[in-house]
Amino acid sequence: MASFETSSLHGLIQPWLEGLWQDRFLIAQSSVSIWAIAAAILGLVAGAIVIKVLDLLRGRDARTQAQLVVDQAKAESANLVRAAELEAKEKAIQTKQQNDKELAREREQLRTREIALDRREETLQQTAEGVRKQEKMVEANQRRLAEKVQDVNRRSEEIQKKLQEQTQQLQRLSGMTKEEATTRLMKLLEQELEQEVGNKLLKHERRITELADQKSQEILLTAMQRYASAHTADSTTSTVDIPNDEMKGRIIGREGRNIRAFEKATGVDVIIDDTPGVVIVSGFDPVRREVARQSLDKLIADGRIHPSRIEELVAETEKEIEQFIRRKGQEAAEEVDIGGLHERIVYMLGRLHFRTSFSQNVLRHSVEVAFLSGMMAEMIGLNADLARRCGLLHDIGKAADHELEGGHPKIGADLLKRHGENETVVHAALGHHDQITTEYPYTVLVATADACSASRPGARRESLERYIKRMEELETIARGFVGVEQAFAIQAGRELRVIASAKDTDDAKAAKICRDIAQAFEQQLTYPGEIRVTVVREARFTEVAR
Repeated sequence: MASFETSSLHGLIQPWLEGLWQDRFLIAQSSVSIWAIAAAILGLVAGAIVIKVLDLLRGRDARTQAQLVVDQAKAESANLVRAAELEAKEKAIQTKQQNDKELAREREQLRTREIALDRREETLQQTAEGVRKQEKMVEANQRRLAEKVQDVNRRSEEIQKKLQEQTQQLQRLSGMTKEEATTRLMKLLEQELEQEVGNKLLKHERRITELADQKSQEILLTAMQRYASAHTADSTTSTVDIPNDEMKGRIIGREGRNIRAFEKATGVDVIIDDTPGVVIVSGFDPVRREVARQSLDKLIADGRIHPSRIEELVAETEKEIEQFIRRKGQEAAEEVDIGGLHERIVYMLGRLHFRTSFSQNVLRHSVEVAFLSGMMAEMIGLNADLARRCGLLHDIGKAADHELEGGHPKIGADLLKRHGENETVVHAALGHHDQITTEYPYTVLVATADACSASRPGARRESLERYIKRMEELETIARGFVGVEQAFAIQAGRELRVIASAKDTDDAKAAKICRDIAQAFEQQLTYPGEIRVTVVREARFTEVAR
């Protein structure tokens, strides 16, 4: 830096001096100026020298400090090298220790494996020794078996020779060939076996029949005992109590307008006679009869009896009965634990609450048949849920048999088929009165449970005299026709079997008799559902062998 400043000073002074030599003629004019200039030049030279001396001194100090820094850096680098060497030695020692540990662990593992291999080798040697012993035993057994086989073959040949000799001797004695003797022997054996098999079959058939009868009785008794429900007979009341005879006149109304409006709105007949305190409601539809009875009770309690009020109360009662019917059907399905029923089927089940058969409530009868069918199905290994479903829906046709033509089995089967029930349930509803050939075991179960439910003591309240009278009426009407020899009422009066004379009638007359009897029942009797009439014309021929 000092040399730079000195060169810069010389660069400034030199041009100035050159200018002075060029203008020396001017210096001569004024000596004072020259001396002044010379003094200035000397001052500048002295300043430059002083500055250079200072720069030299400053440079010497900088080199000293630089040497100190270098020495310090060398000392520090030596310390760092020593520290790095120490750290490297420590890491080398640690690495060696770790390697020694791993080597010791691997040696231990190798030692363990060596011991295990030694043990396996001993085991294999023992196994090989055992196999060699077994091979020796097998070879010995094979030799013994070969000797025995040879002995057996030798004996077999001897026996064969003896058999041939005996066969030839038998043929000479009997005078028959081998084929003839075999055929005769086979025939004798077949005859003996047929007789023995027949006896065995008859014996087992009798035994199986006895066991089946005993088992069926046990199943029926167990099912009836398990389902010990109350046996109360229901009857649908068709009478309405009135407070006084004056109420009869109010029910009839002026010129009979009230009673006509009531009968038109409810679809039933109202019978008002001389019986005190009672009005009779008559109709085949039990639901309409119940609507009429409740509506009449409300009218009597309200006191306002006129056509508009009658229509209003009847419509209100019909809604209440509809809700009641649906609730009853749903309760029955839930009680039997049957789901997935169509809404129409549930509604028809509820209608059975108002239907009675020989004073037995049909809905409770259906629930009872469902439980009995399910219990018997469980005991014989069938599907209890399907059996309960068949039993609950077997009499569903009774809810509509007064509206449609046909008996309740056919009506019920058509109804179930239309609303998605499977073939087993439909067949149970159609055949539970044995009117068709049974194709499913569940139909037999339902028919059995139906008979058990109907025959339980207290289930049906109809008297014996009334039952016999109705049967006699059917048989008497049928026997009144020409050509009828005998008539029998069966199926609790649901069917009539007529025996026609083969001498007095032919097929055309028998068909006409059948139709005439059915028309006579329709004209002379009142009954729910239908009565099947079957005419049988039979010709018998008898000869005596002398």
